[in-house]
Amino acid sequence: MPRPITATVHTDALRANMARLRAAAPDARVWAVVKANAYGHGIERVFDGLRGADGFALLDLEEAQRVRALGWRGPILLLEGVFEQRDLELCSRLDLWHVVHCGEQIDMLAAHKTKLAHRVFLKMNSGMNRLGFPPGRYRAAWSRLNALPQVDEISLMTHFSDADGPLGIAAQMAVFAAATRDLPGERSLSNSAASLRHPTSAAAAHGHAELQSASDWVRPGVALYGSAPDFPEGSASDWGLAPAMTLASKIIATQELLAGQSVGYGSAFTATAPMRIGIVACGYADGYPRLCPTGTPVLVQGLRTRTLGRVSMDMLSVDLEPLLAAGQQPALGSEVTLWGRASGGALLDIDEVASSAGTLGYELMCALAQRVPVLAAD
Repeated sequence: MPRPITATVHTDALRANMARLRAAAPDARVWAVVKANAYGHGIERVFDGLRGADGFALLDLEEAQRVRALGWRGPILLLEGVFEQRDLELCSRLDLWHVVHCGEQIDMLAAHKTKLAHRVFLKMNSGMNRLGFPPGRYRAAWSRLNALPQVDEISLMTHFSDADGPLGIAAQMAVFAAATRDLPGERSLSNSAASLRHPTSAAAAHGHAELQSASDWVRPGVALYGSAPDFPEGSASDWGLAPAMTLASKIIATQELLAGQSVGYGSAFTATAPMRIGIVACGYADGYPRLCPTGTPVLVQGLRTRTLGRVSMDMLSVDLEPLLAAGQQPALGSEVTLWGRASGGALLDIDEVASSAGTLGYELMCALAQRVPVLAAD
């Protein structure tokens, strides 16, 4: 019998989350961001749930080839553009759209021999300070691209650094609006946080009526997978998002602790009274964060309880006392939900577990270990 740990990708949740993001930006087209192997869920496993998108956005050519192999004939956008000139040949062959964020990428296009002009997204650095042309050089970059026979349509884009926090998007929208005024082309600004927290109507409220249709394309990522982009201020349920991944295992042993006895490496948890604990087949080698301390939430038989002591490579410990108090008798084989959806319908947000480890739900999704079997379910 295989070790009792599995991850399940929920196609119905992906569809519901896509519908939620569409409702947040009803006049925009939607890129489904599937970078990092669809945030750890697997491109092939999420495709059916996200094929209602208008396009797929990702990072590398291998992922683009996988999406095309699934039968997708619509737009695919390379979010970091090309890394060397020969990449443009595959862009031509696969009909890929790509971001242009630096002068060297314009040079590559100028030297590229092709009969098919490329659709590009010209990126502005409006304050994130990662990729993109500064506002003062943006029009010059647009003019260079516009003069190239290798370039067809030019779309305009930027990325918000603080859409999930109190600084918001107003300052970067003002920068973008000033630098792109009167430039033709579709706009793409909003990620998950901006789409949910700052819908496109916010543009007028900030005095930029010309940006009311700024997000001709929105680019949701983590929200599609059921994680709140602004946790803990907002939760998945607050935003109407459903978890697209469940990590589940089972109890493989129980122990009775006396007062003063400890569990696990370093004796990090010591019982203050007699108690029953469960040992779960899940550890940091499965992608569960080692830094999760005592008190990290977990569901056993659908009831909320907590982890105890240190997470080890293959196992972790959970407190069974809340279940006993509720009249349940957890035992060998009892269901444990590390995050996601329990079989009875109870939910545990991945963001809660990530927060306990001092990180984000994004990282937990992407860190799922290869040894964990992954299933797809509708």
